[in-house]
Amino acid sequence: MKALKPSMREKKRYLLVRGNDLEKEIQKSVKDFIGVLGMSKASLNFIKKSKDSAIISVNRKSLDYVKASFAVWPSEIKVERVSGTLKGLKSQ
Repeated sequence: MKALKPSMREKKRYLLVRGNDLEKEIQKSVKDFIGVLGMSKASLNFIKKSKDSAIISVNRKSLDYVKASFAVWPSEIKVERVSGTLKGLKSQ
C-alpha cells in the first residue's frame, strides 16, 4: 500500500490533561458535548495514562470543541498544555 502524502495526513494536537478518572470522564464529556459523529471526527486517542493525568491526541480542527467539552463538564478536567508534537509536550 502506498504511503499518504504529508498534506493528506491527519494533523493532530496533543493535550496534557489533569483530573480524576480521566479515561471515562473524557470520553463521556466529549460524547455528550459534540456527539458520536463529532467524537469520530475528533479521532480522540489516549497516548499515555497515569493516575491523575493523561496525554491524548485529537484532530487539529476539533481541538476547540474538545476543550469546550472539558470546560462545561461538571467534574474538573483541566488542559495543562497543548502541543503539535509529543516531544514538545514533554519538554516542560
